[in-house]
Amino acid sequence: MWESIMTYEFLYEVSISVGIFLLFLILRKVFTKYIFHLILKLAHKTPTDLFSHIWLSFEKPIGWLFVIIGFNVAASFFPYIDPRNPIFVHIMKSLIILMITWGLYNVASASSIAIMKINKKLNVDIDEILIPFLSKTIRFIIVAISLSIILQEFNYNINSLVAGLGIGGVAVALAAKDALGNLFGGLIIITEKPFSIGDWIMTPTVEGTVEDITFRSAKIRTFAQALVTVPNATLANEAITNWSKMGKRRITFQLGVTYETPKEKLENTINKIEEMLKNHPSIHPDTIFVTFDNYNVNSLDIFLYFFTKTTVWAEYLQAKQDINFQIMEILESEGVQVALPTRTLITTKESESMMKAATKEKDRVKERDLQ
Repeated sequence: MWESIMTYEFLYEVSISVGIFLLFLILRKVFTKYIFHLILKLAHKTPTDLFSHIWLSFEKPIGWLFVIIGFNVAASFFPYIDPRNPIFVHIMKSLIILMITWGLYNVASASSIAIMKINKKLNVDIDEILIPFLSKTIRFIIVAISLSIILQEFNYNINSLVAGLGIGGVAVALAAKDALGNLFGGLIIITEKPFSIGDWIMTPTVEGTVEDITFRSAKIRTFAQALVTVPNATLANEAITNWSKMGKRRITFQLGVTYETPKEKLENTINKIEEMLKNHPSIHPDTIFVTFDNYNVNSLDIFLYFFTKTTVWAEYLQAKQDINFQIMEILESEGVQVALPTRTLITTKESESMMKAATKEKDRVKERDLQ
């Protein structure tokens, strides 16, 4: 009789415990399906997206928080679990801290987008290369604080941990020499700002567009669409050419015309080309040189040296093409021809007779071979 009562009480308590846990699972489902989406719709109506980012960051942590709270309440009815046990209490508190950390970590991950929007709206001078570093630093601080709180919750002495890190600091520094070098390299890049996200750079290692920079490395997309990861320590010690910072782009070449070109036509051609460049909308007017430069082997060389206003590669090529076409028109209007590589052979009577004798000898050899 006593055993049946005990069995009945045990099943009753287990049923209540399981029922409470299932109830919280249903509440979690109702919250994520209805209440969460309702609050999210209201958040979209706010002037900024900040509340929406925060709410979306806490979506999964809040869902799991229902599970943790449900397990905690159900445990108070379960026969073999004592919810007042210190270890159980510490575990529950640590799980809640982890859920809060998870949400804050997600908020920090989305902080890059928020900082960029604030930067555009308020015209705050924050370099784009600094924004990923700020986001990663905030995440690191959140994780470090969360870890220290959890360790303290289990009565672990944080001071002894810090002291232990101090004692082993030399060994850690030697083992992580490359990682520290990359970290300091990243800090140098941030402080000196040789480039920013989206800039076209060239180094002895790589050439391409900067896509991202982390504590360890920078990711650069080459023009062949390959993604190259360069350690910050390597990048900080190399010469960096930032083509995106160019104020103008250079065009220079030699234009060779034939030796039959009269002096007057050559002067007119040079003057017309120079005038065309000065009036061209894509050419920077400060530096334009068009001069008769050199007596070459096959040509009279005109030296051209000038700059385009644009630094965009496609616009630069378009301007260069337009200038080449206009130079062709100037040459045609002046009747000046572009020089081609030529060779003049001067013969004498003696050389002609020697060539004829050699030709006759060659013909005799062919006749003999045919026989």
